[in-house]
Amino acid sequence: MDRFVSTFTNKIDAKGRVSVPASFRAVLERDGYAGGIYCYPSLDAPALDCGGERLAKKIDGLLSGLPDYSDERDQLSVALYGDVQVLSIDGDGRIVLPESLRTHAGLDAAVTFVGLGDKFQMWEPQRFEKRREEARNKVQVTRKLFGAGSRSSGDGGSDGSARE
Repeated sequence: MDRFVSTFTNKIDAKGRVSVPASFRAVLERDGYAGGIYCYPSLDAPALDCGGERLAKKIDGLLSGLPDYSDERDQLSVALYGDVQVLSIDGDGRIVLPESLRTHAGLDAAVTFVGLGDKFQMWEPQRFEKRREEARNKVQVTRKLFGAGSRSSGDGGSDGSARE
């Protein structure tokens, strides 16, 4: 598996350490960045965006699409790279979450790790449950739109209904 998938919740200890799920560590290792994690406050959620070299390359790609020295490029660079912290993974598979990152995400006693393919997020568990519910509700609406598109392209049944 070369993607971050699934959801895990782990406790934060008294020193601010939390275990990174083993499957996430394996993806990071295959990604060429086994020593740590790039981690920054999410731009649109009370969560942390995290990953390895693949995430850094995606950020580089976003920035390369903007003109050098433009305000947009500078702002995105500050928002992403300016707030990145590289979190080292210790021999027991744990990272220490700095206070600034914990404050942004509202992390206290536990962290929910959420796989998002090329990156993962860290959430306060109850906030994530609300986010998951919102996402599922939105997907139900979006799914209906996908179904309408497949009928119009001839992928549905002869009676106009989509097949499952």
